[in-house]
Amino acid sequence: MQAGQPTDHHVYRHLDEMTPWNDRLQVLEVVSVTDEAPEVKTFTFRSDAQTWFKYKPGQFITLDLPADDGPLMRTYTLSSTPSRPFSISVTVKAQPTSIGTRWMFQSLKPGSLVKAYGPAGHFTHFAHSASKYLFISAGSGITPMMSMLRWLSDCAPGTDVAFVNCARRPEELIFRQELELLSHRMPALSLGFIVQERSLHKSWAGHLGRIDAVRLPLFAPDLLEREVFCCGPEPFMRDIRDLLRDAGFDMAHYHQESFGEPPKEAPTEPVVFTPDGVDGVEGTGVTAVSFTMSGVEGECLPGQTVLQAARAAGVRIPAACESGLCGTCKILKLSGEVEINHNGGILDEEIEEGYILACCSRPLGKLEVEA
Repeated sequence: MQAGQPTDHHVYRHLDEMTPWNDRLQVLEVVSVTDEAPEVKTFTFRSDAQTWFKYKPGQFITLDLPADDGPLMRTYTLSSTPSRPFSISVTVKAQPTSIGTRWMFQSLKPGSLVKAYGPAGHFTHFAHSASKYLFISAGSGITPMMSMLRWLSDCAPGTDVAFVNCARRPEELIFRQELELLSHRMPALSLGFIVQERSLHKSWAGHLGRIDAVRLPLFAPDLLEREVFCCGPEPFMRDIRDLLRDAGFDMAHYHQESFGEPPKEAPTEPVVFTPDGVDGVEGTGVTAVSFTMSGVEGECLPGQTVLQAARAAGVRIPAACESGLCGTCKILKLSGEVEINHNGGILDEEIEEGYILACCSRPLGKLEVEA
């Protein structure tokens, strides 16, 4: 679907008559914008009538926001569930310093079109099957937990889940009403809410303060038997890790989500650029890079990535995290070889098909890429 191209969303098709959404071909259309809590909104998107969304609960997408001062790449976890494949949703909180999220709040309305990349990420219960889970989150870190819980509610409602969410004030507990409704249809779902302070706007008779070594076992007395998923600000996740370790928890069963840049491992085979002119510019160690879609011939200096070479040549390759995590800068390598050191943003089978991540791929010689 091209931007501005009308589609017939009233035509119903079975999934076997449709194809999965392709982030390289189709933009997303905003279906609805819903207020969830103060400064928190859910944006729901759909593609055209021929596609459906294939992803894992807890994964994220990267939105390419056409802001006034230039495109903004922002990564958001999907709060929707793949068991309802005709739309996807992100639930986002606008912080005081937010730029992209503030732009979304002001600009995105039903009917708006936006480019997106993904899905990506490994923070999902699909990879860690268990009979009991503990989902613990703070603030907007609840979004991947809701994606996983919604899937369990649809597909395995008898699953034993202890669901704990922390917020500053009662009105900031995102999805509270939906969670209470889900607890009626999921017999083994137990909810735990804790807020730091009371509010003049909403009464509160629940737990008050911060989660600690006393409260955590109250929410999940058998926490040592559970697969734990945690998401929230880094100080919050650090505290949870410390609490679990002190309780004797096997941290092999602990998983957390963070969009901070992960530590980069040293390349196992460092790139060596020799000044012999082979596959490059003679005598300089510079490698020639051809960007076929743009019709541009560029140069990659020693140690540079394909993304850096593209920017120097005036070729735009969408990129968000620039650490090999989000997968936004995935492009097809047509010829040549690269060294790629990523952090999970690309699958092994995609690499076998010839795809690379421009942000963490360095040419090993003359290179031709589709960009």
